[in-house]
Amino acid sequence: MNVYALRAIYVYEMMRTRRTLLQSIVSPVLSTSLYFVVFGAAIGSRMSQVGGVSYGAFIVPGLIMLGLLTQSISNASFGIYFPRFVGTIYELLSAPVSPLEIVIAYVGAAATKSIMIGLITLATAALFVDLRIDHPFWMLGFLLLTSVTFSLFGFVIGIWADGFEKLQMVPLLIVTPLTFLGGSFYSIDMLPPFWRAVTLVNPVVYLVSGFRWSFYGVSDVNVVVSFGMTLVFLAVCLGIVTWIFRTGYRLKT
Repeated sequence: MNVYALRAIYVYEMMRTRRTLLQSIVSPVLSTSLYFVVFGAAIGSRMSQVGGVSYGAFIVPGLIMLGLLTQSISNASFGIYFPRFVGTIYELLSAPVSPLEIVIAYVGAAATKSIMIGLITLATAALFVDLRIDHPFWMLGFLLLTSVTFSLFGFVIGIWADGFEKLQMVPLLIVTPLTFLGGSFYSIDMLPPFWRAVTLVNPVVYLVSGFRWSFYGVSDVNVVVSFGMTLVFLAVCLGIVTWIFRTGYRLKT
């Protein structure tokens, strides 16, 4: 493995975060904090507890997951799309760097940024509500696995997109609505049976539910099922990335 090339790409992507600190770190954390303040104040004052947990604390895992999903996709998609846009992707493909090293570098950088945002959001939330983490290792596991999985998904989007507007289309029009409807701000047990069954089709439900279980030991879906669904999505993304490099889809044309 070409460790020097991998490190060079990774460091370059992380340096880009430093140059755009306000946009990359501060803005998403502030946006998530505003969600917390608005929902916690407006709804929390009318809803004392959900599943034995105060509403303000209940929504924290969902808000962290919202920021994690959107930022993982955005960071990874822009990271690989920009070299395609300016043409430097051909220099990268002709260099002695394997596809595996390219994916590890770009996805690793995007996942690192997302985890940083998630941890900062968690620290910010702790200023507003009393938090507890019953299963810290599971929490870190879900945090890492989700960030890597959706960074891979963002990498696929960055290859697929043929314009900057498409980079934002999937996070804004698909991922964010699915997160809002995936139990981030409520328990799906509150829904009527029919709509609860419909909601279970939403893959984000399993991510949010498993992540919330790691905090409070309560979940809408069995934690093993949640973890398994995350692994399935990870495997699908890995399969798509492998196919992209084998066929050269939108990389060699």
